[in-house]
This record gives sequence, structure tokens and C-alpha cells, in this order.
Amino acid sequence: MSVEQIPTAEQAPVLVEVWADLGCPWCYVGKHRLQRAIEARPDAGRFRVKIRSFELSPDSPKDPEPIAAVFMRKHGGNPEAVLRAEKQFQVLAHGEGLEFDLDRLNANTFDLHRVMHFAEQSGKGLEFFSRIQDRFFSGEINPYDADTMVEIARSLGLDGDRVREVLAGDEFADDVRADVSEGAALGARGVPFTVFGRRIAASGAQSVAAYGQALDQAVEALASEELPA
Repeated sequence: MSVEQIPTAEQAPVLVEVWADLGCPWCYVGKHRLQRAIEARPDAGRFRVKIRSFELSPDSPKDPEPIAAVFMRKHGGNPEAVLRAEKQFQVLAHGEGLEFDLDRLNANTFDLHRVMHFAEQSGKGLEFFSRIQDRFFSGEINPYDADTMVEIARSLGLDGDRVREVLAGDEFADDVRADVSEGAALGARGVPFTVFGRRIAASGAQSVAAYGQALDQAVEALASEELPA
């Protein structure tokens, strides 16, 4: 009979939850900074990152439209000002080693979040979201297209026919709404919003060093809870 070994505080897994939306540039940059902070650690394997749903523009139409149209509808201004801001962010992204296409489109992301929750059933939620987002910001895909979502799901070993079923109905809609509500209850007013082991929270895209400090704090908090009385 084998004896199950109970993980010590130094081995116990740490869940890192990131409330994010597809088209959020800071979510894109923050995700990669967080990944770098985790990969720099000798105990990187104990951290599990999970994307949680957040809708930055729940009123966005299903049909894709230019980024400038969205920005002007929400904030006013003109296309030239939007393009200048986009180019400034492009410089920042390139400095992080990331692609940043200026001709991206925007649309409602609710269905994409539903498919992400389907993927999470197989432990593939983060990979699905990350591949969609990375290829979106690099200008490779239209992430709002059903065939594109099916293609990326299949590349992760998921059932493409099930993805089409999800998109044709309203499966996982409650899961998306629950994520949004839970994030708000925890203090999310925008994204990215990151919660480390349900002990530490960080609003906005942090630096790699700041993410590293939050990871340290979460580990320390976990270790202190594991100490005998």
C-alpha cells in the first residue's frame, strides 16, 4: 500500500488568477511580464496561472470594427489621436519583445470567453486565451471568427465540433458572468487584475520585478499559514 505524500509549504501549488479581456493591450503586456516573473523563479513549476473573464466593453457589437471607432465612441477625440496613442504603445510592446499590430479590430468578446471556459474544462483555458491574444496582437488572425476559434482549439487537442456547439448556444455564459461578478467583488475595476493565491492582489500591468515581489508575498503568506501553532 502506497503512502500519499502531503506537499510541504515549499511545494504546495499557488494559483495565480488574472482577470483579463482579449483586446486589452495592458493585459497582453502584463501576461507576458507575469510569465517572465514566474519563469525566473526556481520554484516556477508550483504556480498555475488561470485567466478569468472580464469584459472591458460589454456593449461592443458582435461585428468587428476599427479600434479607433471604439475609442472615439467611449472617450471622444479623433482617429489621429488614437493612432498616436497606438503607436506609442507599439513602441512599448516592441521594447518588451512583443508584436503589436496597429490594424486590429474590436468586437464583443463574450463568446470568446465562453469558449475559454469550455477549454478550461480540459485545463487549456490559459493556452487558448494566450494563443488567441498573441496572434491577435501580432495581426495574424481575426479572433472573433468562429473558424479561427475552432482552429486554435483543435491545435490544443480540443474538440472543434464542441466549440461550434458552444458558439451556437449559450453554454458557459453563466461562468463568464460569475467571473466578472467575482472579480468586481475582489476589487477589479479594470484589467489586468491579478490575484496571487487569494492572498495578494495587484491592479494593472505590473513590472516583472513587481510581479516577482507579489509572487514572493503569496509564497510567504502560504508558508506562514502552514507553520505549526
